Order: sequence, then structure tokens, then C-alpha cells
Amino acid sequence: MKLFVILGVFLMAVDAYPSDNLLLPDPLKSAEGMVISSSEQWQAVRRAEILELFRTHVYGRTPVGRPTDLRFETKEITPTALSGSATLKLVNIRYSGAGGEGMIELSVFIPNAVPKPVPGFLLICNRSRENIDHTRENKSPFWPVEWIIERGYVAAAFLNADVDPDKDDGFQDGVHGIFDSKNVPRSPDAWGTIAAWAWGASRVMDYLETDEDVDATRMAAIGHSRGGKTALWCGAEDQRFSMAISNNSGCTGAAIARRKQGESIEAINRRFPHWFCANYKEYNDKEDELPVDQHELVALMAPRLVYVASATEDNWADPMGEFLACVHATPVYSLFGLTGLNTDEMPKPEHPLHDGHIGYHLRTGGHGLTEYDWNCYMDFADKHWK
Repeated sequence: MKLFVILGVFLMAVDAYPSDNLLLPDPLKSAEGMVISSSEQWQAVRRAEILELFRTHVYGRTPVGRPTDLRFETKEITPTALSGSATLKLVNIRYSGAGGEGMIELSVFIPNAVPKPVPGFLLICNRSRENIDHTRENKSPFWPVEWIIERGYVAAAFLNADVDPDKDDGFQDGVHGIFDSKNVPRSPDAWGTIAAWAWGASRVMDYLETDEDVDATRMAAIGHSRGGKTALWCGAEDQRFSMAISNNSGCTGAAIARRKQGESIEAINRRFPHWFCANYKEYNDKEDELPVDQHELVALMAPRLVYVASATEDNWADPMGEFLACVHATPVYSLFGLTGLNTDEMPKPEHPLHDGHIGYHLRTGGHGLTEYDWNCYMDFADKHWK
């Protein structure tokens, strides 16, 4: 039996988003009908149920955790990077499986002028390597290292393609080719590429836990667009990340699927058939039959910090759907005696919401990760980490 909660008043004033009769799965009712009324019940019962639903129907099931031969090779340490303000560490993270070997190239900038260990941000980069150029010959607002260091945070980044190339090749390359069983048909809940990238972020966390200069207990996984989907799934699966940041993640990221605004499940599965598990295609044009929705993905971060950001011109990502996911994740935070989102009214552009454990802002402009976004994320971290 599917259990739902009615979404009503939050959209009554927003004529552009007619969804007064929207039904959402209730994060506070278990599969057996138990009303979840405490943080202990959430942790012991409901969280695991929701996580399994996402694994089975959306992102797929990752077949391997930390590889037994995982190793870290520090190939360069520059203590005077960025005109002396930071120490740069370049680390190769290596692993192997039955299908071969893999490597993630990690760049970590650590501010020199603050006490160690230092909290910070891990960017899951879904754009070209130039956007995370550690030489800083190519400076991109996508990863404004200088600003992050000036604010007193670690700036770490890796390229998602190091883990798994973003292409539909039947899951033959990247970590799928390394760890999937050969000559065995893939199960309908086998991991897709988003799950593979999230797995890669967890391997980076394995390294960060060994770096005495980094406060691995206060690290945020951050991503934009498909990287934002990855950051949310990574934070759901790996509770070592104390914050997940979703920037314009849209469909199967932060945006509620049942709104059927912007990109749909059918559209994303058609364009990117490798991102999710095969079971997800069963919900093409059948969003209402999906046993979970994205407010529950946001809720899986509780009681940790989570931040969702939208842009006014990014209708494909459904800004209102992203905001409402935060609204409907808030009751889970209440179980812990915490404020999730402190309002159910969509904020105006450039009026970020930072008081609760769920952060949100709507930025003027289009689909992108900008310096304004980064400043909001660091303001939120200042408030809750410092």
C-alpha cells in the first residue's frame, strides 16, 4: 500500500505552478503504517526503508564499498600555493577490481592562515577539467578557490569522469567495467552513473579522513546539475558528509517529480539512460506511481545540513519543485528538535534562507554555479559550522 501526504496551501499563491492536488509519499509513515514520531524511529526504521526504495527504483544498488586495495598517492605538495595563502595537495586515489584499475585525481587546497584541521567543500565536477584547474591558469567561478581559501575553507575537487565517463556505453567503462560481474545480465536495480559518481565522492572522503589538515567531520559534498543530483545521493548514502549541497539539480535531484514541471522522468531517462537504474524507466510518464519522491531524498540528510539552490531562469530544473522538496523534508528535521526550512513561502531572489538545517536560495539568472551561490554556501557554513 502506498502512503501519501497532501500538498496544498504552499502553492495556492503561485498561479504559475498549479499543484494544489499534489500527493506526496509521507516520509513519516513506515511501510507497515507506523507513524514515525521520534528520531530513534526514523533512524532505526524509516530512513533505511526510504534509502532502499531509492536504491531499488531510482539510483541503483552499489555493489562495492571501499575497495580492499584502495590507496592514496600524494604526487605533489605545494605549501606556497595561491601566493602563499594555501597549501595545494595533488593526490591520486587508486583502486582495482576484477575488470581492471581506476584512479581519481584529487586536488585539495588548504588555507594556511587558519588553525588545522580545516572544514571545507568537495566539488563533484561535472564539467571539463579546466573548471577545476589546480594551476589557476584557468580560473572559473564554478570553483572559485581563491574565495574559498579567503573564507577559511578547504577547496577540494575531482572530475566525475575519472570515476565513470558520462556516456551510455552499456556500463562497460569506468567503475562499472571494473566492478560489475562479467557475463552476467545487469539486474534492474544495478547502479547507474549517478550512483557511480557518488561512490567516487565516498572514496575521496576515505582519503580526506587520513589528511590531518582536513576536518573530515565537517565536509560538504557539492555539485551542480547532474553533480547536484550526485551530491544529494552521496550525502544520503554516506553519512560521513556533514552537508550536501544541490545547485540547480532539478529532476531526480531536489525537484519533486510529481509536479511534472520542467524536466520529466521520461525526458531524463531518454536523454541520459545510463544515469539511473533500469527500474527507473518503469516510471516514465508515471511519476505518481513512484514509491518515493525527492523531498525524501532531501530528508535522508537529517539531522545533517543540506542546501538546495535554484535560479529564476532555470525552469527545466523547476525552482518551485526544488523549494517544496525542502518544505516537505522539514518534518523529519523536527523529529530531531531541529528547524529544517523555517518557512513555507518561496523567497524572493537573492533572499537566502539560512536559519534552519535546510538552506535554500533562489538566484537571479540561469543554469550555472556562480560566485553568488558559493558565497551563500559559505555563509551557511559560517553560521552552522563556526
